[in-house]
Amino acid sequence: MQLKTRTKMFCRCPVGFGAGENTQTCPVCLGFPGALPVVNRAAVEWTILLGLALDCEIAEHAVFSRKNYFYFDNPKGYQISQYDLPFCIGGKVLVPTADGDRVIGIVRAHLEEDAAKTVHVGGRTGRIRGADYSLVDFNRCGTPLVEVVTEPDIRSAEEAKRFLQLLRQTIVELGISDAEMEKGTLRVDANVSVRPQGSDELRTRTEIKNMNSFNFIARGIEAEIERQIGVWESGGEVQQETYDFDAATGALTPHRAKEEADDYRYFPEPDLVPVEPPPELVERLRSELPELPAARIRRLEAELDLERATVLVTGGLDRLWQETVAAGAEKVSAANVIINAPAAAAIASAPAPELVKLVDARDRIPRTAFDEALSKISEPGFSADPYLAQEAVSDSAELEPIVARILQENPGQVAAYRNGKEGLLGFFVGQVMKETQGKANPRVVSELVKAKLSRSA
Repeated sequence: MQLKTRTKMFCRCPVGFGAGENTQTCPVCLGFPGALPVVNRAAVEWTILLGLALDCEIAEHAVFSRKNYFYFDNPKGYQISQYDLPFCIGGKVLVPTADGDRVIGIVRAHLEEDAAKTVHVGGRTGRIRGADYSLVDFNRCGTPLVEVVTEPDIRSAEEAKRFLQLLRQTIVELGISDAEMEKGTLRVDANVSVRPQGSDELRTRTEIKNMNSFNFIARGIEAEIERQIGVWESGGEVQQETYDFDAATGALTPHRAKEEADDYRYFPEPDLVPVEPPPELVERLRSELPELPAARIRRLEAELDLERATVLVTGGLDRLWQETVAAGAEKVSAANVIINAPAAAAIASAPAPELVKLVDARDRIPRTAFDEALSKISEPGFSADPYLAQEAVSDSAELEPIVARILQENPGQVAAYRNGKEGLLGFFVGQVMKETQGKANPRVVSELVKAKLSRSA
């Protein structure tokens, strides 16, 4: 993740988005001969803070190293990174599940400088192969970057997604990064390997890059698991390669082969002295740690359930839920309203008293009015009263003909419901809500649908 310090890792150029290309640069981040780096203290402290949140051991003696490679996003021919002596080693993240906490080991968290941004123009958009030419924007070059490496403990795509959501929320709450995948301030590479059932043998791994959402990451992992199993079961062998995942088509495209580990010829950076964090600094940072997301999920689980608690916490909405409940809203109803809001960002700073009014009136006002109110609730001067004045259609006599027609038009779904697929209740209620343009009382509709479906065909 990119740290949101005011300045870059080894120079005083500003960090941020929106400036003209190559306007936030200097001789240090451009790699001019003779330019000397100076360590960003805030970046070091924030890396240690993250390491403490990940339950890492904080090194008493950390060293910056030169990672040597040639590429046009790296003008000086090497990247200042960390190798054998990083700031943070040997941590863990607890991922709450219904069967207890899954422990995901952390190998290391190390601090480095980001590379420049390369834009490939023409040909295949976003890919160097087939591009007419490439442009480089050095504004990003030198931005503080923390890389977190996990142990091979993650056992499924869904577990990977949950781990990443917890990690991202931890990063955001520590205030060290925006961690926005769409802006590139959080980037994820997934290494995938499979093993024979009942065996501890992890076979050849591949790496998936260029994924820009948690859902796409999970889909990419699932696709690669399926591909690798197919290769092994057909008698072939998986090759160590890097893949791109196309979320639109679900296709995995080989990016480049990695027959063996790249030789970056690491050696200690001669222009920087080792960093030895004072014990009092580490303890001060430890005292600044908030209650971490995994702990809050377990605490909220006792009042709700694991799934609702996880969605609230990883979405950064649990504090709003607590304020709303404290203001008088029923716990589960408040959670359902907040979780299912049309836009989480719009509701995140909602005034609790107004949200309580909407929670209490959820079944009494039309769905369209309810959704519109939620979308505007964070606007200055918002009042729920105009929306509460609207009444949902709750007259059974008015709704019964609509329900009867919907059931008559969907005999297959009716038969499936009566054969045990009770989840189809939501389909029927949704059809009635659509027919009434969201003005029907969903609770009344649900009761009518269940009553009619319980009768003999």
